[in-house]
Amino acid sequence: MKKTMLKNPMGLAFVLASSNVFAGGFALNEQSISGMGSGFAGRSSSAEDASTIYGNPAGMARLKREQVSVGAATLFAKSDISRTRSTFGGNEDGDMVPTTTVPMGYYVKPIDDHWAFGVGFYVPFGLITDYGSGFAGRYYANKSEVTTLTFQPTISYAFNEKVSIGFGPTINRISGEISGMVPNPLSPGRNDGKLKSTGDDTALGFNAGVLVQATDRTRLGLTYHSKVSYHLDAKTKVTDGIFSVLGVSGRSYDASLDVDTPESVDFSVTHQFNNDWTLYLGSTWTRWSRFKELAIENSGLPPLLSGQLGTISEEQNWHDTWAHAIGAAYQLNNQWVLRAGFSVDQSPANNTNRGPRIPTGDRKVLSFGAGWMPMENVTIDLAYSYLWEESVEVNDTSASRGAYSARYKNSASGLGTSVSYRF
Repeated sequence: MKKTMLKNPMGLAFVLASSNVFAGGFALNEQSISGMGSGFAGRSSSAEDASTIYGNPAGMARLKREQVSVGAATLFAKSDISRTRSTFGGNEDGDMVPTTTVPMGYYVKPIDDHWAFGVGFYVPFGLITDYGSGFAGRYYANKSEVTTLTFQPTISYAFNEKVSIGFGPTINRISGEISGMVPNPLSPGRNDGKLKSTGDDTALGFNAGVLVQATDRTRLGLTYHSKVSYHLDAKTKVTDGIFSVLGVSGRSYDASLDVDTPESVDFSVTHQFNNDWTLYLGSTWTRWSRFKELAIENSGLPPLLSGQLGTISEEQNWHDTWAHAIGAAYQLNNQWVLRAGFSVDQSPANNTNRGPRIPTGDRKVLSFGAGWMPMENVTIDLAYSYLWEESVEVNDTSASRGAYSARYKNSASGLGTSVSYRF
């Protein structure tokens, strides 16, 4: 049964940093534009450019020339919210996700016939949502902005022409700001209080992979992305509404939250039929079941608030997910390669605990891309993806915050470009 305790906005915001726009939940898949064009189907086995640092660090051994790759993907998300019911009324606010741009950059340098070194910078998790203060479900979700930035120094070793391995520690920085509305029990639906929380942390993880050239035309790749455990030291500021009545408006209090972003395992196959056609297959398992419950500790609160806001918890009960993808590339000529892909991805949320901050369902993604070589040492990659989700229901009820229910149907488009230069 869903708990009806007050949901702390900051705690919910930081779990969003571990959830996906183009991967399950609301994490980010956009770490490679060449991979984006084929639906990330061959992410751990293609090793086509320096972005293999993320896709499979073992793939650096296949890159025989020093190279750098930089790019960005811009995401356009939309939610169709209907059948809204709210105790205190308000707007549906379907356009709650602003346009977001995700950067990436990689550098790889072969050292000899066996060793290669590389560094990568990318955004594995992140989200911005803004319903506005007049949203019908404002007591359950309001505004969240969270970003996780990762820096990954990486090495790879080729045992021979068929087998290579790779490893890279990840230095991960998470930061977030969130605001939320708190109902005034003396005047429900009017003169709401506000919470604004900010926090950050730096934590370590790692990525590891193996790449096998099984036949002259077939490669197999396996990549493990570790979990990352964060302990966020934060500040929560309270203003207006009930906080003014209690005489604490404008004050800030210490807060802390522990969050684990989940580990994942990616397996893919790249098969080259001939000089023109290449097929990609891939599956990814993600351990979202780590999210059973969120708990946040607020300290230093006055007695009137400590009982309600001191320790706040919310059930999540997410489950592990699988994503599957198929893609293809066609070598049109010496300068152009065309790509396409299709993927299906499970949502980790369940129907009982799904809330308006993470109103996601199972999804499908259709992708197209192209690579252009205007000169021998330069490649420009372009990609477009369109995502659509099944309709899902959100139903929240609380004695203090009233009831909110709605149907969500989410979709998103992504447009990416990158430039790779080989020395």
